[in-house]
Amino acid sequence: MYDDASYYTFIPNAAPPENKSTSPKHKRRQSLLKQPNEDIQANDRNLEPIGEASVDTSHDAGPPKATLSRRAQSYTDFHHAAKSVLQTRGSSKQEQKAKNNELIKDDLEFMDWYDGLENELLEASHEEYTDYQRQLDASSSHLDSILRDTTSTIDLLSSLSDSFKAVEAQTTTFQKQCEGLVQEQKRLTRLADGINQNLKYYSFLEPVTRRLNAPGAGSFVRSEEFSNMLARLDECLEYMAAHPTHREASAYRSRYRLLMTRGLTLIRVNFVGGLREIASDVSKRIADRQLNETTMSALLYAKFRVGASELKEVAQEIRKRAVRAPGAEPGAESEYQSLMNELYTSYSATRGRLIIPLIRKKIGDIAVAPSTFKELVPFARNSIGYTKEMCSSENELWREWFEGKDGLYDFLESVCEPLYDHLRPRIIHENEMLKLCELCTLLQTRYMHDQEDDEPIDVNELDFSILIQPMLEDAQTRLVFRTQAILRDEIERYKPTPDVLDYPANNRKVSLSGTKGQGPATSGRRGSIAEPTTPMPKTPTIVEESDSPNGQWGFDTQAALQGWYPTLRKAIWLLSRIYRLVNSTVFDDLAHQIVHQTTLSLHQASTLISTARTLADAHLFLIKHLLFLKQQILAFDIEYVTPSISFDFSGMTSTFHELRHRGAFFDPRNLWKHMSGNLLPKVVENMLDAKVELDGRLREAIQVFTAGFAKRILAPVGEEERGKRGFDAIKAVEVVKERVEKEVRVLRGKVEEYLDEGRTRETLVGAVMDLVVQGYEGFYEEVTRDS
Repeated sequence: MYDDASYYTFIPNAAPPENKSTSPKHKRRQSLLKQPNEDIQANDRNLEPIGEASVDTSHDAGPPKATLSRRAQSYTDFHHAAKSVLQTRGSSKQEQKAKNNELIKDDLEFMDWYDGLENELLEASHEEYTDYQRQLDASSSHLDSILRDTTSTIDLLSSLSDSFKAVEAQTTTFQKQCEGLVQEQKRLTRLADGINQNLKYYSFLEPVTRRLNAPGAGSFVRSEEFSNMLARLDECLEYMAAHPTHREASAYRSRYRLLMTRGLTLIRVNFVGGLREIASDVSKRIADRQLNETTMSALLYAKFRVGASELKEVAQEIRKRAVRAPGAEPGAESEYQSLMNELYTSYSATRGRLIIPLIRKKIGDIAVAPSTFKELVPFARNSIGYTKEMCSSENELWREWFEGKDGLYDFLESVCEPLYDHLRPRIIHENEMLKLCELCTLLQTRYMHDQEDDEPIDVNELDFSILIQPMLEDAQTRLVFRTQAILRDEIERYKPTPDVLDYPANNRKVSLSGTKGQGPATSGRRGSIAEPTTPMPKTPTIVEESDSPNGQWGFDTQAALQGWYPTLRKAIWLLSRIYRLVNSTVFDDLAHQIVHQTTLSLHQASTLISTARTLADAHLFLIKHLLFLKQQILAFDIEYVTPSISFDFSGMTSTFHELRHRGAFFDPRNLWKHMSGNLLPKVVENMLDAKVELDGRLREAIQVFTAGFAKRILAPVGEEERGKRGFDAIKAVEVVKERVEKEVRVLRGKVEEYLDEGRTRETLVGAVMDLVVQGYEGFYEEVTRDS
């Protein structure tokens, strides 16, 4: 119980027994009572203050710094203080005892002294225990004070903990409020930025209005600042269009559009002014002195190239905005296209005043030249070549002033007006088909693009075919008109003379084997060679430009065409001339008219020949010419044409007149009786397809010819002869045999007079013999059945 060394500190004469066996390595902890007794104030000075609590300052909402209270004194300090007091009291008692021993004088004092000494001895025997009790009492009191201090400290710490929790809760609440305020600040910042962003489209109105309406606003049109200002106007217009629900958005949009129109109008004024200055300078130089062509060309083009690039950039600002809005109606112009058109018009008028008089003078000189005075094609070749050269130069200059080709061809058409003025009257008054055909060939081969050519055209290259197209159309129109006139006068109204109808004598004058110009004709549209389906002639005869004209139509009439009927000759000549020179649809329509009228003309000639000669001559004439016509039209690749259909109401009119005249207009029986007859309109086909009509007429002519010859041969056994009294079948058969031998020779002779190809002749003879055999078989069956 009293192992601790502190127990022996309270007994002065007692000393702890020495423990020799104690290991020197083990040292007992010194008792609190043996600790040195130092001054309390020194201890207070040596006391180290409690370290400040480490506070995490990383959190913005931390608790406030705590204030440290003074540290309580330890038990060791209290022990030293108590021991010092006890020692002081002991020394004072010893001094008092010595003083009393010196003052004893009698027994009473001695007794008193002795009693005092006895009490002192008794007290001395209990002094250590008393001291130890007092120390324990002092320690107990001190520990009680420490417990009270600890309890108060714990209470203080608890209150501090509660305070910290309250602070933490408040801090958390404060943090959330701060975060809400931060979010609100961000929202308000975004709102303010959005308002500022939106307001800049509205606030731009006032400064740009002052700038564009200020005096001398056109002076900075060519600067970059002006271009940026127009770009800002575009942004404002796009914003107003994208936000139509904003207050006064429509009003601002209208005002911005007016300002944009104002800015682009300033560009137009500046452009026109710059162009006018250049033109005025050039005009003065031209008027001051006589210039040759080289100097004139340099002045007209080099001067205009000097300021072209700067004005081109200015005009580009209008062109960028002259774009049709998405969803606009086809053909509708953009809002600022009119301003761009004014630039085109101004440039065209300015250039036209300078170069058109020169072009007109040059073409006038070409027109009065001896080589082109009366010749259409040489004049067209020279004048078109010069005009094309001028148009090419103007095209190059145009590209230095403008982007794209909008308005270019309108300007070049005005440049070509002197050419139109001279060439169009000559075309209208030209009556020779050959010259018109040569002019069309010249325009198509030299100046028009081949539609079958897949090679792409350069964007910057001038398409002169657009400018030459009106002249080609004039020439083609005149060519079609002359073709229709020739068709009407020399085919439809042709009146043959007896010499022309002298067949088969005309067949003996020429031999088709020596026909000039015969050769395979190819299709211009399908690129194929049409194989002839009939043997005469073997290949189509096409009159080309290389044929030397011999006669009115340019034919070599001493060759194969001498044996042809004139209308057929004229028809083939017309087809060969206009082929590939006019539009395919127009050519198909003309070709059908020509073939139709030629077929009718051949039928009329066949009828006239039948009155002057025999029916066989008339039929063979028609078959020969229809075969040749059919073979020739294959070379021209004539497309199928839908017949022109109309309704004939003449029957209805006559029926109503008849009903009214008879007084039975309101009789239902008569009305329904005529419904199936003339009351309904008739469908009339004005003209069949030329090929279909030609095939039908050729088939009809062959059938009539073969049927006529077969009827002549079978006449002895015909129905008329069989109906006579005393008909002898055997004798009739003998007569038929004789007629077969005789008529076949006649038939072969007739066919040889008209047809040279043996297969065709044998085909016709075979067709006649087939009909004879069929007729004889019918006669034989009838006779056998009767007998």
